[in-house]
Amino acid sequence: MNLWQQYLRPKTVTEALQALKATPGPACLIAGGTDLMLDLQQGRRPPVHMLVDLTTIPEMTTLELRQGELYIGAAVALSRIAASTMAGQHAQALVEACNLIGGPQVRNVATLGGNVAHALPAADGTIALLALNAQAEIASLQDRRRVPLGGLFVGPGQSSLKIGEELLVGFYLPLYAAHQASAFERIMRAQGIALPILNLAVWLERRSDRIACIRIAVGPGGPIPFRAHATENALNEKSPTTEAVSSALDVLLQEAKFRTSPQRAGAGYRRHLAAALLKDTLEVAWQRAG
Repeated sequence: MNLWQQYLRPKTVTEALQALKATPGPACLIAGGTDLMLDLQQGRRPPVHMLVDLTTIPEMTTLELRQGELYIGAAVALSRIAASTMAGQHAQALVEACNLIGGPQVRNVATLGGNVAHALPAADGTIALLALNAQAEIASLQDRRRVPLGGLFVGPGQSSLKIGEELLVGFYLPLYAAHQASAFERIMRAQGIALPILNLAVWLERRSDRIACIRIAVGPGGPIPFRAHATENALNEKSPTTEAVSSALDVLLQEAKFRTSPQRAGAGYRRHLAAALLKDTLEVAWQRAG
């Protein structure tokens, strides 16, 4: 059985969207294909009429500074982000996350857009982008718009993108400024197997001995990628002392909804790990910001 009938390599976002609209049967977008091809081969997804390859669209494979922001196309491979000096300067948490996804072969083809579009609550790239205050650019045949990254998710494995009508083009991230830094850590089983047991990303701005501003994202902390707003409020304008971090952890354990996963870990174990991840990631970001 053929898993697809046509394979299209458009040169522009508009061509890709027009192909999705015009195809006489089911169509799928493909970039890295590390999940999609397995789903097709193993029968978790029915055969499709057309695969639309996004890796031939220049703006979706671009990583550059663009009008005072860092732009990363949705079809940029994870290994390229991990090796980018530019990304390392402005989005260190994302570089660290990309370095931990799968193994080297997977990272060479898997893309940041694919990691985000799957809308999994513990996707490493997504959690890092959430802490970095990223915005996503979405295109349709009618217009383009930018939305905060958190606005892409509506449920586990469910994004707000309209299938067959909208395309995730890329991401915009604020540039690094003095005394700002980020960090990412995860707890996992053997690297390259499934999703993390728990991951956590921190971005902060340091003012002397206090945290002037902070963003924290945790996965899986709920049914969608989770931003820990109450925990951030508990740390804002505080020095990251042992007492302050301990109090913030209490808040995190109240607002995050850690669940038991038969394949990965129990809720209690995740709550235990959250203490170490929050302490370590906060400490790394604090030192970098100094």
